[in-house]
Amino acid sequence: MKNNFQDSVNGMAHLFERGDVFSDKCPSRDILKHVTSRWGVLVLFALKDGETHRFSELRRKISGVSEKMLAQTLQALELDGFVLRTSYPVVPPHVEYSLTTLGLEVAVRVASLADWIEDNLTDILAQQSRSETLVS
Repeated sequence: MKNNFQDSVNGMAHLFERGDVFSDKCPSRDILKHVTSRWGVLVLFALKDGETHRFSELRRKISGVSEKMLAQTLQALELDGFVLRTSYPVVPPHVEYSLTTLGLEVAVRVASLADWIEDNLTDILAQQSRSETLVS
C-alpha cells in the first residue's frame, strides 16, 4: 500500500530548488515558524548536545513550557525532520527525543543566535531601558 502523504511530499520536493520565505505560498515559512518560535528555539538548543532526552527531562530543562506546547513543538519539529522520536514498547511508556542530522545543523545555527543574545544581553537591556525612558 502506498503512502499518499509521502508521495505528495516527494512530489512536492522536486518543485523547490530553494525556498522563498517572502512568498506567502512557500512552505519554508511554516518551517521557519517552527524553528524560530519561542519553544522551537529552546527545544533545538536543549537537544543540540547530541544526547537523547525524555519528554520530562526536556520539560524540566525548558522552564515555563507547558506539556501541551512542548508536545506540539516536538511534533512540528519531528514532522519537519529535525527531531527523532523513539518510542519503546514498555510500561510505563518510554519515549526519547534527539536531533536528526538536519536538526543538528539547524540547532547549531539557532544556538549561535541564542549565544549572541546572551553575550550581548547587557547592551540590549541597556538599550531597552533607554528606549523605555524616552517613551515615558
